[in-house]
Amino acid sequence: MTQDLLKLILQGPGATEDAAQKLAAMAGAGRIHPLGPFAWRCDDIQSGAAVRKEIAHAAFDAKVDAAFVPAGMALADFRLVVMDMDSTLITIECIDEIADMQGLKAEVAAITESAMRGEIEFRESLQRRVALLKGLDASALDQVFEQRLELTLGAHAMLHGMKQAGLRTVLVSGGFTYFTERLQKDLELDVTRANLLEVADGRLTGQVIGDIVDAEAKKATVVAQAAELGAPPSAAIVIGDGANDLQMMSVAGLSIAFRAKPVVQEKADVALNFSGLDGALNLFG
Repeated sequence: MTQDLLKLILQGPGATEDAAQKLAAMAGAGRIHPLGPFAWRCDDIQSGAAVRKEIAHAAFDAKVDAAFVPAGMALADFRLVVMDMDSTLITIECIDEIADMQGLKAEVAAITESAMRGEIEFRESLQRRVALLKGLDASALDQVFEQRLELTLGAHAMLHGMKQAGLRTVLVSGGFTYFTERLQKDLELDVTRANLLEVADGRLTGQVIGDIVDAEAKKATVVAQAAELGAPPSAAIVIGDGANDLQMMSVAGLSIAFRAKPVVQEKADVALNFSGLDGALNLFG
């Protein structure tokens, strides 16, 4: 996003008209328009990087998501939206909840957090976590899906908006096919990709079958799905929250860090910390 003329999108629980006016004034906005409840577009922004950083800090303190995006950016510029699953499209980390059935949630969650911060290579972290699940009755997967899995606030609205605009919906996860395939059916997603847990005699073996969906695999999925549509990877909107998402975010035309780890927020085009997933649609308002 290198265009000089920008628009500033302000949204979130703290985005009252008064707060939006103050932030718009800091940005030297020419005009301000409501996009919906607690969402505003500020036009004709030409602030420098230092001012934008100051605004970002002030907005965060006010519980407002502030996103500077090219003034001419439109949803029609994109062909697909690619999402991470755990803690992005859904509110939980599935592997942590599965581990809870084994009495090992704290131990597995610690590895998950370390991997999301980029402190442990994802492939190693997944193998270590899955190994801890060895012997668990496979019915635990169904319990997690039925009893603990919830969609993130705004997920339905975001997906509806993307589909209405003609974008292909892709869910690519370092999690498990058990969950992505069910979400694909429930949400009518176009494509899903994830890891396959091995089950023998009704119990988890502690192994993953086939290639692991790591950061490189996620990036390759974005590239391949865009190519199928006859488009470059820059035609993709990518939404993620952990270090395993950074590679696929790096090739996207628009990368969105959703309630993400600091390392991801620093590198993404936009960070949404207070809005729901439908906040992605307001970026094109």
